[in-house]
Amino acid sequence: MDKLKEEKIGESNDELEVESEENSSGKDIDVDEENLPSKAMAIHEHIRQDGEKELERDAMALLWSAIAAGLSMGASLLAKGVFHVNLDGVPGSFLLENLGYTFGFIIVIMARQQLFTENTVTAVLPVMQKPTGSNFLLLIRLWGMVLLGNLIGTGLAAWAFEYMPIFDEPTRDAFVKIGMEVMKNTPGEMFANAIISGWIIATMVWMFPAAGSAKIVVIIIMTWLVALGDLTHIVVGSVEILYLVFNGTIHWSDFFWPFALPTLAGNICGGTFIFALISHAQIRNDMSNKKKADAKAQEKRKREVEEGKE
Repeated sequence: MDKLKEEKIGESNDELEVESEENSSGKDIDVDEENLPSKAMAIHEHIRQDGEKELERDAMALLWSAIAAGLSMGASLLAKGVFHVNLDGVPGSFLLENLGYTFGFIIVIMARQQLFTENTVTAVLPVMQKPTGSNFLLLIRLWGMVLLGNLIGTGLAAWAFEYMPIFDEPTRDAFVKIGMEVMKNTPGEMFANAIISGWIIATMVWMFPAAGSAKIVVIIIMTWLVALGDLTHIVVGSVEILYLVFNGTIHWSDFFWPFALPTLAGNICGGTFIFALISHAQIRNDMSNKKKADAKAQEKRKREVEEGKE
């Protein structure tokens, strides 16, 4: 029975394998900068490696992680609302209030939970590397599960903020004010703002491999920028707008239009069609010089062998 289970698990994992040159030849993705033509390619390959792992993850694991991320994103609205109330009239309150926006991102990213806008670049790179039908299906599967989980999580957070006896009236009023600021945007403005926020989040992901121990600083700076620009984000914004829905301030249909659909499209455009495509384009030129990279790798291996003999 145990052998049968192992075989089934093995078959299941094979079905979820990303198609790539490395997987076909049984090799790992080389992320060593010394073996690659440029620093940019080393970052690209590092993120592509992470992307392949995410694409191959179990669907339910993705969903639960995404739900956790949606719940965690409630921390952004919570912090921003609390700061808004308690910093009223304090010099520089605008900057400090928007710093609260970063809290949800810090929790989600440092806890390695599934955030949809991270996957507009991370999971896309393996597909751009080898754009097969199988890889596209894995990407759609990942996006679908993560987006669904994020929306479920944000809905639960918004519901809890409205119906559980946690916050006082001024804080609840602050939540409404924050959400209504988002709803002032037209669908076109939602879309345009979301393109910029999608691009910023994708840039943040691109910076992670080089950030090292300063990763949390990168998260704060980049997501603070999103908040300061009043840019729309499908996950954080969902907490804000769903709070208005549960509060009775707006109708359910207003969540989807003018907010969710234009914002989702904008985040995908900014993260995938602008940032990921441009970033991948520069790497394609490096890949055309693959022989040079291979020669470097062979030379390094020879040196290691010679040093071992000595």
